[in-house]
Amino acid sequence: MSDSLLAKKYVDGIYIPAGLIVLGTAILKREFLHYAVLVAIALGAFKFIRTQPKKVLKPDAFQEFELKEKTIISHNVAIYRFGLPNPTDILGLPIGQHISIGAHLPQPDGTSKEIVRSYTPVSGDHQPGYFDLLIKSYPTGNISKHMAGLAVGQTIRVKGPKGAFVYTPNMVRHFGMIAGGTGITPMLQVIRAIVRGRKAGDTTQVDLIFANVTKEDILLKEDLDALTKEDKGFRVHYVLDKPPADWQGGVGYVTGDMITKWLPKPAEDVKLLLCGPPPMVSGLKKTAEALGFKKARPVSKLEDQVFAF
Repeated sequence: MSDSLLAKKYVDGIYIPAGLIVLGTAILKREFLHYAVLVAIALGAFKFIRTQPKKVLKPDAFQEFELKEKTIISHNVAIYRFGLPNPTDILGLPIGQHISIGAHLPQPDGTSKEIVRSYTPVSGDHQPGYFDLLIKSYPTGNISKHMAGLAVGQTIRVKGPKGAFVYTPNMVRHFGMIAGGTGITPMLQVIRAIVRGRKAGDTTQVDLIFANVTKEDILLKEDLDALTKEDKGFRVHYVLDKPPADWQGGVGYVTGDMITKWLPKPAEDVKLLLCGPPPMVSGLKKTAEALGFKKARPVSKLEDQVFAF
C-alpha cells in the first residue's frame, strides 16, 4: 500500500533536506542556484526510489528467509514470522494467491527428497518487512512437521506467487466461503483485503462457514470475531463436528441446508470459495452443484463460480 506523498518520512527524509540545499545555496552562492535545484531533485528522486517497497518473491526460484519469531497457538499450531531482506520490502503476493515452501527431507529408505507444499500467509503486502504463516503440524506431515522443528534463526526456502485466484475489489457482489481447519488462511487474506478496501469503495459482502472438529480447533477465532464487529458486510458461521453442550452454532459436517441458510444464492455476481481437506472440498463441490451453482472443474479457474483453493 503506497503512502501519501505528504507522509512524514517524505517530509523529513526528502522535502526538508532538498529545501535546505536550495535555500542554503540561494543565500550563499545564488549564481549556483540552478545547479542546487538539479542536485536537490536528483537526491530527492534517489531517496524516494530507495524508500519504495520492493517485491522480493520470484516465481521460478527458491529464496531463503529467516525465521524471526514463533508464536505458539496450541499444541500443534503456530504462527511463524519470517523476515524479508529490508524493512521496506514486501513479498509481492497478490490477494488470493499463495507461496510454495520447499525442503529436502529424509525419506524412510535413507535418501533425501525435495518436498514442496503451498501455504497462504496470514499477513499481507500492507505489512512490509516480514510475512506470517499459520501452520498446523501433523505427525505424518512433511513440511508442517519440518516447520514445527524450526528454531529462530533458521531459514526456509520460498518461491511464488502461485495460484489461479487473484482478488480485485468488487469482482463480485457477494462471496460465499466455506473453510475447514487451516483452509481459513486464503479466506482470511481475501476478507481482510475487502475490509481494508471499504474506504476506497469496496462493497463486497462476505458470508463464511468455518468448519472444525472441536471449539479448540477454531483457528484465529478472535481475529474473525473482531472483523465481524468491525465490518457489517462480513459474517461468520461456525460449524463443529464435536460441539460442547452449550454450542449455538452449526453441528456436524457442512450441509446443503447450511449453505442455503447462511450463504448467498447462486447468481452471476456471486462466487463460492472453498478450502479445506480434499474429501470435504470434493463433497462440497457436489453439494453446491445440487443447489444450483455451476459445476466446479477439477482444477479451478478464476472465472469459475465455485472456486477451490
